[in-house]
Amino acid sequence: MNYQAMYQEKLTSAEEAVKTVRSGDWVDYGWCVGTPRALDKALAGRYRELTDVKIRGGVLFEKPAVMQVPDTAEHFTWNSWHMSGVERKMIADGTAFYAPMRYSELPRFYRENVNVDVVMIQVAPMDDFGYFNFGPSASHLKAACDAAKTVIVEVNRNMPRCLGGFDEGVHISQVAHVVEGENPAMWQLGGGGAPTAVDQAVADLIVPQIPDGACLQLGIGGMPNAVGSMIAKSDLKDLGVHTEMYVDGFVDIAMAGKITGARKNLDRGRQTYAFAAGTQKLYDYLADNPACMSAPVDYTNDVRVVAQLDNFISINNAVDLDLFGQVNAESAGVKHISGTGGQLDFVMGAYLSKGGKSFICLSSTVTGKDGTVKSRIVPTLTPGSIATDPRTCVQYLVTEYGMVNLKGLSSWERTEAIISIAHPDFRDELISQADKMHIWRRSSKR
Repeated sequence: MNYQAMYQEKLTSAEEAVKTVRSGDWVDYGWCVGTPRALDKALAGRYRELTDVKIRGGVLFEKPAVMQVPDTAEHFTWNSWHMSGVERKMIADGTAFYAPMRYSELPRFYRENVNVDVVMIQVAPMDDFGYFNFGPSASHLKAACDAAKTVIVEVNRNMPRCLGGFDEGVHISQVAHVVEGENPAMWQLGGGGAPTAVDQAVADLIVPQIPDGACLQLGIGGMPNAVGSMIAKSDLKDLGVHTEMYVDGFVDIAMAGKITGARKNLDRGRQTYAFAAGTQKLYDYLADNPACMSAPVDYTNDVRVVAQLDNFISINNAVDLDLFGQVNAESAGVKHISGTGGQLDFVMGAYLSKGGKSFICLSSTVTGKDGTVKSRIVPTLTPGSIATDPRTCVQYLVTEYGMVNLKGLSSWERTEAIISIAHPDFRDELISQADKMHIWRRSSKR
């Protein structure tokens, strides 16, 4: 079969390709660095003739052109599987909404639960066998393409080809239109500044808990970054990677010679991930690298898969937590911040792993815009806050004041442990509130 001939037959302009979209359609913009650019601009150009077009996507780096047209809400609505700072600002305009999910279930959503009229995504150039690689965003994109009535790809020559095991690309035979984009540079996600003293204190508590041969999952943020930096400088060896998001920290650990994957029970020798975003260093490292494995999220985040990986270490952030052990990692009251993502998947999977450990880390306090210092450990979650991790699933909690393991503890033991890692200035008030809620033993009062 002549794939190049098929390519030429389907090659068109962005303006022609987006004529497929009709009022009322559900349009999928893919995910993270795979979000279309030329197609987005072309679709925005049709706003006067379109109403009630509902777009799905997530982890945006910049506000899409369709969300900048006049009277946006009349024409387009953004529906996010996981919100970035860009998307949070769109909520206040009434043009963006969050779609709750456990990230591991997302491909199944497309196969069974949601309607997809058009998919339009950035891809790497077609290979000799007719496949367009999804780059560092395999995630759920194959499931979205399979569900869509029409698939449009926007080729970006700067998109790294990320090797995988399955579902890391779409074939030309499944594509309706091919658009050659403007080949923009990959979106950059900075690695953050130097670790703060609090970040370093938390990392100092976690890293000694990691054994040689452990399999790592790191979330995004200052504390996981600090842990990654310490691991890169440590004496640890034969580490593996099986993660939702691949970040620059993994590149640093790998280049320091700490990652071999030699002891992984699954995908031995390969670093497995669902999507990636970072600096150019990361994209250069992932491109055509056989040591890395791009895979769909219903594999990377499946609790049953994670459980098969011995000594699985999961490290994630939180917004706040309460004295019952409920962890909120996605909102500040009713103000949405990010999403559930895969945190609960990995919290559960790590504990099921032989020798596995799940760490939720956070600073003990946060300073508001008015300079007020507040405790991140609260008696009960603020009304409207989301319990990302239920109290029954949480294992290790870590602040700069210590680390506690909640597994097996009664309500008063849990309360005592959690208060022990709160900022000292807030402990008396937390004890008082715990007493009122009948989760504090008088015999354990100071």
